[in-house]
Amino acid sequence: MRLFILLMSVCMMATACKTSTNKENQDSPSEGTIQISVEESFKPFIEEELKVFALSYPKANIKISYKSEIECFKDFAADSTRMIIVTRGLDKTEQANYKNQLGYAPTFGILAYNAIAVVVNKKTNDTVFSMSDLSKYLGGKVNKQVVMDGNHLTGIVRFLKDSLLHETSFGKNVVSANGSQEVISYIKNNTNAIGFVGMNWVGDNYDPRQVEDRKSIKMGLVECTLCIEKGYYSQPSQSNISKGHYSLSLPIYYILKENAPGLGSGFLNFMSLERGQLIFKRSFLVPAKMGFSKRNGLLN
Repeated sequence: MRLFILLMSVCMMATACKTSTNKENQDSPSEGTIQISVEESFKPFIEEELKVFALSYPKANIKISYKSEIECFKDFAADSTRMIIVTRGLDKTEQANYKNQLGYAPTFGILAYNAIAVVVNKKTNDTVFSMSDLSKYLGGKVNKQVVMDGNHLTGIVRFLKDSLLHETSFGKNVVSANGSQEVISYIKNNTNAIGFVGMNWVGDNYDPRQVEDRKSIKMGLVECTLCIEKGYYSQPSQSNISKGHYSLSLPIYYILKENAPGLGSGFLNFMSLERGQLIFKRSFLVPAKMGFSKRNGLLN
């Protein structure tokens, strides 16, 4: 009898320890610890999202890594990364592969819309660009230095290659900068160059650093390919993106790997609802879940 009681006690202690360990490893929509990876050019507004989320949920610990888009997808393939925020979703093949691997397909969708700004030195007179012009610059057919963020691995680089070069190679005049701020610094010091950066790095009127940067650089006007009226050019802005007047606009996607409500779902819900969407709006992006949508431009 004493032996039976002793064995039962040992089993109960082992079960309690296991339960305690499992509880420590679990997370909920409002607490726990997870890892996410984010396209590096999104850092300014994602930092704001995290700051407000952390104030609301102090028990939540989101460990974030800012990387090129291709590295984000590599992280997502690893067990440790719960969510990535990039410029594209998953194609059908990727969805099927993840479903076979995980037993369920990750969820993904659009949180907001950003744009690629074409930036030039303040002293440069050439500030109006057709899509054909930009294709020539990127393809090395024009004697002009082109600089962009990352080693041809970011979402911006992929978007430009897909939409303007159609998978052909960049010209030898295209150089890589170590991050968006370095692109801006390069343009400040070179009058015969154009740069490509996320609008969120140059379009925030509340950011003192961006306001200061715009004393030395300016955003170019880009041809609107969706407008009924031909010859219409515009700069990236919330209004032009939402109306479809700016051709180099691109989505901000989340891809979430959770089959039960966890901290990833909690952070996603925060970014999708009013406070999170207002942070995107405050960052001069176009929220995707607050009644804003992209549509063809109809000029009156």
